[in-house]
Amino acid sequence: MKKLLLSALAICALTFTSCSNDDEPPIADVVATCNDGIQNQGETGVDCGGPNCQPCTVATATCEDGIQNGDETGVDVGGSCAEIITVSGEISVDTRWTADNIYVLAGKVVVGVGKTLTIDPGTIIKGKPGSGSLASALIVQRGSKIMAVGTAEKPIIFTAEEDNIGVGQTAGTNLDETARGKWGGLIVLGRASGSFKNDVTEIQIEGIPADDTFGLYGPGGALNDDDNSGELEYISIRHGGALIGEGNEINGLTLGSVGRGTKINHIEVVGNVDDGIEFFGGTVDASNLLVWAQGDDGLDIDQAYSGTIDNSLVVAGEASDHAFEIDGPEGSLNGSFLLQNTTIVGSSTAADGEYADYRSNAMGTTKNIFAIGFQSGKDVELDANDVAQNYLDGEVIFEAWEVVGFDNSIFSEKVAKDENDVELESKIILDPTFTERAADWTTEVTAGAETVGADLTVFSWTYAFAKTGLSF
Repeated sequence: MKKLLLSALAICALTFTSCSNDDEPPIADVVATCNDGIQNQGETGVDCGGPNCQPCTVATATCEDGIQNGDETGVDVGGSCAEIITVSGEISVDTRWTADNIYVLAGKVVVGVGKTLTIDPGTIIKGKPGSGSLASALIVQRGSKIMAVGTAEKPIIFTAEEDNIGVGQTAGTNLDETARGKWGGLIVLGRASGSFKNDVTEIQIEGIPADDTFGLYGPGGALNDDDNSGELEYISIRHGGALIGEGNEINGLTLGSVGRGTKINHIEVVGNVDDGIEFFGGTVDASNLLVWAQGDDGLDIDQAYSGTIDNSLVVAGEASDHAFEIDGPEGSLNGSFLLQNTTIVGSSTAADGEYADYRSNAMGTTKNIFAIGFQSGKDVELDANDVAQNYLDGEVIFEAWEVVGFDNSIFSEKVAKDENDVELESKIILDPTFTERAADWTTEVTAGAETVGADLTVFSWTYAFAKTGLSF
């Protein structure tokens, strides 16, 4: 019997030489040796490492083993092979990005004029790190479209290359809301109206160098307030805001003169260095917006934006500034926004972390706001003479604010500034009208007793909900 067993082993050793010596150094990328009963990359033959000679399992490149083998371009998530596709430069033909791949933005990726980028539900887009001219971003320039329509179950996710999220997942494990500036952001530009200095008709968007003409927004002689840049629905944008110059970062979502023909709803921005979402002019309406742990302002309005922002949640982090920053027209064209049905959550640790700042001839209505968690002494600023006058004249309107820990005096400042937005020496000018009017539109409430603010149930699909349950 012993002689027969030795003979069998000898035949095995002669026939399958690649398995005959388990002391040989491993082949590159081989994650297990041939004595595990599994045929890995570079292994041929049978497993001779055990007491019996057993055939190796044939490893076909299905990517279902959770191991990235030599002929697989991705990693196994959900039993499918994810190809990692790097994209750079201009998208010059109509293009579709699908959820079975991961797309990596290398620098600025620009949708070409007359072209449409379609992104399927559940698709993951990652931005490479870099600053200045190397900052990565997806730019939908004037005359192009993005059709990025996710679902609550399968949101479209923009995140950093560093994020270890994989196909079929909605979150990775190695980054959280404090991870900011890992890539750029998403920029959408159009030809709707905007009020610009010197009444020019087009201007370069913040975050894009001046010599990149794909960064222009505004009518430029072809005004269209119904301009259609496509659709953004169920989009989560994470860990962005790369620096491109001193004090010049990319917002999570930047909208420049975007027209009302564009659909924007169910958008989440998490952990951005600069603002969460900024509206530079334009007429587009946006709803169901969530911004968490931004480095500057949550929702920012500028250059006579005249659309409606409805049902939003802004949650400050330790580095956040204002929940709202509101600027008005810079040229002769006026415009009035409506910001309503919004919950803002302050930070107990942020150095700034204020409710809102209304500046530079701001015009519009902010109503049905619920505010909680702000530090004592934080305020709603009317931060220039013209804004204060607009408030008294009824062009800056506040209605139905409910505040936990409300102190009426925080709404009574009137700050005088010069034409360069520099505070004057006699900067605090008290007007009893402020206090009287503030009492008309602010009410102190206890947590849970509010009757205004956002409907938070619509945010159950978000990364923020998964991480916190929206209990801040």
